[in-house]
Amino acid sequence: MANYRNSFIPDRQEKNGMKSHGVSNGVYGLAFIGAAVYYIQHATTFGGGVLGFIKALVWPALLIYNLLEFLKM
Repeated sequence: MANYRNSFIPDRQEKNGMKSHGVSNGVYGLAFIGAAVYYIQHATTFGGGVLGFIKALVWPALLIYNLLEFLKM
């Protein structure tokens, strides 16, 4: 049985080999769900819905790319 003292692991430390990122994962998750709903609602075909799901996965990368391109970095 695990010791109580060893069972408490503060945020930002490894737990079971994974790091805890707290709020940032929640924000990304909500943004992903919102983007997926938006793109899928506007799809007119099944293929458009699949493409919308893929767009929902990669929109943060496209946003940063376009921002850096706009700032000429």
